[in-house]
Amino acid sequence: MTQHIKTWSLLILLPMLLIIVSLMIGSSQNIGFGELFHHIALEFGLSEDKAGFQESLHTILWQVRLPRIILTFLVGASLASSGGVLQAVFRNPIVDPFTLGISSGSAFGAALAMLFPIMAVNISAFIFGVIAVVITYAVSYAGAKTSIVSMVLAGMIVSGVFTAFLTVLQYLSDPYRLQAIVQWTMGNLHTASWQKVHTAVFPILIGLLVIVILRWKLNLLALGDHEAMAVGVNPLWLKLILMAVATMVTASSVAAVGVISLFGLIVPHISRMIFGPNNHITVWANISIGGTFLLLIDDFSRTVMPFEIPIGVFTMIIGAPVFIYLMRRNAINWNS
Repeated sequence: MTQHIKTWSLLILLPMLLIIVSLMIGSSQNIGFGELFHHIALEFGLSEDKAGFQESLHTILWQVRLPRIILTFLVGASLASSGGVLQAVFRNPIVDPFTLGISSGSAFGAALAMLFPIMAVNISAFIFGVIAVVITYAVSYAGAKTSIVSMVLAGMIVSGVFTAFLTVLQYLSDPYRLQAIVQWTMGNLHTASWQKVHTAVFPILIGLLVIVILRWKLNLLALGDHEAMAVGVNPLWLKLILMAVATMVTASSVAAVGVISLFGLIVPHISRMIFGPNNHITVWANISIGGTFLLLIDDFSRTVMPFEIPIGVFTMIIGAPVFIYLMRRNAINWNS
């Protein structure tokens, strides 16, 4: 019981602490705890003391930093959760939205909607994310099963094809849209706003809610289809539902902030290393650690230098060596 309380305290208090710290720091101005809580009290009508009040700082806190913090946490939680779900569904430790082509497909769909505004960006991102993962699974499916090597290769091919299509769109774009698409494909959090939060929050929260509700069934899928069927669970429909949910939250994240590579791969492994393989707790851990870790990276990217480095650069730099380490650690047999 004590260990359970410690676990939940860690998963709840650590994100809350980092959110407070993130509000305090920034490239424009750093503030202290007292000044932050003074602005919070003024915002919620708990105080009327406006001594030392700065309208510009108030705007920075509530219109710039807070929506960015919320959007960053939501995206980190969604990418980590979708990565954990896909790894459980495919029983493959190196599967994530990036390796299955969801991110590349969603990126192409979002860029297509940006260039030719026929439909909403998030809807287009979702449709092409679904198309990408269906193609990946169809190509790697053989003999009623999928192998690790065929899935990875299929995902690489699908990602490459959609990346090529994305390049064509960039070539056809005017300079203004080209700059926006290029920045967006590297992970774009500096344009976070309340409008983007409102657009992304509902599909992400709905997807995370479904994952939380079905978290106990992820343990059954990790054991295998026959074991799931033995206890009355239809693995095919469950996989389809979970893959659709993972695609929805990934596509919503990509549509909001662009492509953040390898994040959905490394965070589920970190959660399992800390809390073990039980999805009852790792689903919650992916939400907490994913949001906290991406927020920490974003704080670093926007404060370490006078100019802002795209967050996708940091996740790739961190994710690539972690990916290699995980391959070595799990002794993956590429001939299987």
